[in-house]
Amino acid sequence: MNACYDAVIDTPVGRLGIRLEQEALSLIDFVLPTVPLQPPATPAATQVAAELHRYFEDPDQHFDLPVALRGTPFQRRVWRALQAIPRGETRTYGELAKELRSSPRAVGGACRANPVPIVVPCHRVVGAGGLGGYSGARGGAWLAIKARLLAHEGWKGQFAGQKLSAPLNRQDSVPNSGERRTNL
Repeated sequence: MNACYDAVIDTPVGRLGIRLEQEALSLIDFVLPTVPLQPPATPAATQVAAELHRYFEDPDQHFDLPVALRGTPFQRRVWRALQAIPRGETRTYGELAKELRSSPRAVGGACRANPVPIVVPCHRVVGAGGLGGYSGARGGAWLAIKARLLAHEGWKGQFAGQKLSAPLNRQDSVPNSGERRTNL
């Protein structure tokens, strides 16, 4: 068993490691496919896993989870703003920066530091001329995950004349390129 996580689950965008602090969700990691699956260790971890699975079945799933977000006051402001972006919509880094009286680069840094992606939907923030980045990467498997999450939520945006990939289904998964997003 992986002692770092309270659960490791399979999803259409790869394996997710889930960690809780005092029954509140504190971390979602995209982990390598070689990390063993781990059934939820507590009732709270069971709830997180169930809500994530429901989200991948229905993008209208509303997350009703206690979340322990640790970050700077600015990061927490950005994360609250992310939670206000409706499913199927996006904001640019610049739009969010203007709303928060900050800079696009600072907003991007707060998105990159988001400890609970998907639940706090940092994938809904895009660049003015493209998808931007995801988890600190500007391409590869990470950007494919962002594009798949947006497509799953029904976003109709296009960049560089190319449509986003089709909606997620249980048989699809974004290949993990050997990179690993982790906050450990």
